[in-house]
Amino acid sequence: MKRYVVVGTGGRSQMYLEALLTTHADVGHVVAFVDTNAVRMAHYDGLVARHGGAPVRHRAPEGFADLLRDERPDAVVVTSPDFTHAAYVVAALDAGVDVVCEKPLTIDADGLRAIVEAAERSTARLTVTFNYRYSPRNSTVRRLLQEGAVGEVTSVHFEWCLDTVHGADYFRRWHRRKENSGGLLVHKSTHHFDLVNWWLADVPVDVYARGGLRFYGAQNAARRGLGPRPELSRDGLGRDDPFALDLRSDPKLEALFLAGEHLDGYRRDRDVFSDGITIEDNLSVLVGYDRGASMAYTLTAHSPWEGYRVVFNGTGGRLELEVVERSHVEAAAVAAGAVPGKEAPVVDPSAAAETDGGGGPDLRPWGSRILLQPLWGRAVEVPIPTGAGAHGGGDAVLLDDVLRGAGDDPLHRPAGYLDGVRSVLVGVAANDSLASGRAVDLRSYGLPLHAGELERTA
Repeated sequence: MKRYVVVGTGGRSQMYLEALLTTHADVGHVVAFVDTNAVRMAHYDGLVARHGGAPVRHRAPEGFADLLRDERPDAVVVTSPDFTHAAYVVAALDAGVDVVCEKPLTIDADGLRAIVEAAERSTARLTVTFNYRYSPRNSTVRRLLQEGAVGEVTSVHFEWCLDTVHGADYFRRWHRRKENSGGLLVHKSTHHFDLVNWWLADVPVDVYARGGLRFYGAQNAARRGLGPRPELSRDGLGRDDPFALDLRSDPKLEALFLAGEHLDGYRRDRDVFSDGITIEDNLSVLVGYDRGASMAYTLTAHSPWEGYRVVFNGTGGRLELEVVERSHVEAAAVAAGAVPGKEAPVVDPSAAAETDGGGGPDLRPWGSRILLQPLWGRAVEVPIPTGAGAHGGGDAVLLDDVLRGAGDDPLHRPAGYLDGVRSVLVGVAANDSLASGRAVDLRSYGLPLHAGELERTA
């Protein structure tokens, strides 16, 4: 039975902890939490106790090295804020301890370099979790492309829309500072860049980006005449304000953040139109790939609907995937506390029957659709398999691969650290392109992009 340490006890850690307490209790258990905040660790003590688990040791970050020595865990799960990942990953690898790291692997080239060097000198294994690979719709796209359904892919058009619930939330939290998250190009788009790398089974080589803070932030609020706003939602935003957040309205947010903010000063409810935001909310990126394909990617963090569209043009036809995770946002949704953590909640399919306020049907029905159109032929809709649980059952498969060990997967969904390096490096290069106004060659960072460039691959 493996002994796990969980680093970072925010919202994302719950998936791993619950799995080790229930569906995967036969393969491992958590022996310690590491966090800056004792209240957050105590919150998850309650979850452990409810499932009859053994008490879990608590450690502050500065005690992590001693914990590795004293507890001798078999693996560390890193779900802490992005800017802390590299230090934990390197320390664990140097101690010979396997690491499961939430994306992004880290936020900058220096962190990537430190991780690669540690992974190459360690006998331990580093796994990066990309749960989007496991979503049935995304797995179906990979299978179709792998089977040559559109021939050789020549270009990809990829649009991701974050709505004014999910997207706005990045501008309240620690993510709002680029030194903490790398901006949305690293924290969020890493998912998307990895998807395209994996879908194409190709390696990105150059990047050009444009973008900026166009909607959120104090200057944009003033320009649109929104008037004075408080620093925190609790200090004057009424419940009728669509961007208000009441931490007390959500038991989990209250327990994890409001109850413990006196210990570390972290304020989870900063107003999205306050000062201090250094990340972008509108982004466009052009990526070139090793075999000649290109991708045009856009991210909007203030869309009225949540989802994404991706199109693959190929020598044999065209493949289109459209996903609507939320067709629209009611103004009261945010004020009522309907703010997700890392991913937008999937709206019940019955929401497709909602009206648009004018008495007619919702014009953007919930769901996913894949269309395959060969050259000189009619488009056909490709069925998407479904499963139980989050992301269409994809999270359950991911947890099996991570906690039990990956089997033979013809779609190659399990991700090693080289996949993490590639996806982050696209975001890092895009940030550098934003700053310089020039295209960036990924090879200029001196980091491995191909498996053959590594002495040992994970």
